[in-house]
Amino acid sequence: MTSAETKAAPVPHPSPAAQPAAGEPAGEPAGDRRRWFALAIVMTAAFMDLVDVTIVNIAIPSIQREAGATFSQIQWITAGYALAFAAGLITGGRLGDIHGRKRLFLIGIGGFTLASALCGFAANPEMLVASRILQGAMAALMVPQVLSIVHATFPAHERGKVFGLFGAVVGLGAVTGPLLGALLTEWNLFGLEWRPIFLINLPVGIAGLILGSRFITESKAPRALKLDLVGVLLVTLGLLMLLYPLTRGRELGWPTWGYVMMAGALVVLGALVTYEKRKGTRDGSPLIELSLFKVKSFAAGIAVQTVFGVALGIFFLVWTMYMQFGLGWRPLKAGLTGIPFSIAVSTAAGMSVQKLVPRFGRKVLQAGALVMALGVLIYIWEANRYGLSIAPWQMALPLVVMGVGMGLIVAPLTDAILSEVPREHAGSASGLINTVQQMGNALGLGLVSVVFFGVVDDRLPEAARTPQTVAAAYGDGFQHALGWVAAVLGAIFLLMFALPGRPAQHVEGAAEEPTRTEEKEPALVS
Repeated sequence: MTSAETKAAPVPHPSPAAQPAAGEPAGEPAGDRRRWFALAIVMTAAFMDLVDVTIVNIAIPSIQREAGATFSQIQWITAGYALAFAAGLITGGRLGDIHGRKRLFLIGIGGFTLASALCGFAANPEMLVASRILQGAMAALMVPQVLSIVHATFPAHERGKVFGLFGAVVGLGAVTGPLLGALLTEWNLFGLEWRPIFLINLPVGIAGLILGSRFITESKAPRALKLDLVGVLLVTLGLLMLLYPLTRGRELGWPTWGYVMMAGALVVLGALVTYEKRKGTRDGSPLIELSLFKVKSFAAGIAVQTVFGVALGIFFLVWTMYMQFGLGWRPLKAGLTGIPFSIAVSTAAGMSVQKLVPRFGRKVLQAGALVMALGVLIYIWEANRYGLSIAPWQMALPLVVMGVGMGLIVAPLTDAILSEVPREHAGSASGLINTVQQMGNALGLGLVSVVFFGVVDDRLPEAARTPQTVAAAYGDGFQHALGWVAAVLGAIFLLMFALPGRPAQHVEGAAEEPTRTEEKEPALVS
């Protein structure tokens, strides 16, 4: 963010509880700068996490070659992160509400940095898998605090602008990861092969720790809460029972116990809902604030976020596998191919929140789903027409169309989900948003075994493996998987009818009057 943009940002009117100390004028420019510095720090941490989710995909061939990792271990290197992330996000959000969002953010970014070092210096694939799981767990402490800090620090009339920036960060992170991974892998810095893709987090994490401790203002729930340990156990067990069989199913031949475990996950999650209702009635400190689902914008947005995560989980892994194993492209060529997508997502994300959503409301998100689906269909057509001779410039058109569609969704969706959430539940809501996105992402990664590798295995009997047959099988698998992505985006379009026509803060006059939640909790600008 430029200094001009920082100065132009409107200063909220503090509530009586948030009046500055004697002699300090309201709306002090230093305080304004402080919160924008804090925003830059937490956005950088979110970017680091997003990059780390995707950066591994582009380095898969190098990890296989140098570390001797099997395809099963590669799947765990990617899905293990998502699994630990999804299982711990709700707990991380609630811990931030209880013990302070700044404190948990700093613990999370410190642990994430340490886990990144362990990944970079992993002696074998098993250590790498374990370190990635630890990295996901630490991200689960760090990431929920990002949206919580934003939600608690910025008033409603500024959040649209802030979430527009957040959407741009999401778009950049989604594709910058493969590009950065490609560059670091190609350069083979100090002969370390793939390891710099993790070690690059060390200076960023250390800087985040130092600057975050200085510029982020502490906030927590206004009333005392307790950690719901039974809820933590049930939500973790339920998610693991659902995601573990999906992740290992293909490797183990889809055993019966896997289906039983997934069915049992629904029972555990049902027990979680029942317990949380009783917990909320008894002492008001449930892990999951079920009252949030009475807010229509939140409930509908959570459903959309989950299904959208499935689409992204399938696409990004299959896309990088197709380019490197199917087309035989080097990591740098594959990474550079994603630049049009990245630019399109970032541009559309900024425009959607600041220009389009205030005017057209929910229709912008629905248009995004249809535009992204159109881009997927164009990609399928081009992959079929050009076959193995397809060039990066020919992929630019579908990637730009897909990027515009994704940008129209990501920023306003987050804004819409949190628009009517009380500040005291910001941590729980942020944890749920990230949990369902990662759960959808992990489901998508699990479904890759069905919608992609299932086709590849059918087209590629062991006796017929030649470079040509492998490439053709991966091309067929890619087109089949993208067909599923298009269908999921169609389902998202229909789900979006349940979203409110316009997020609350975009209704005329909403920006001028403080919400009830703003009156309950002091502003956090010091």
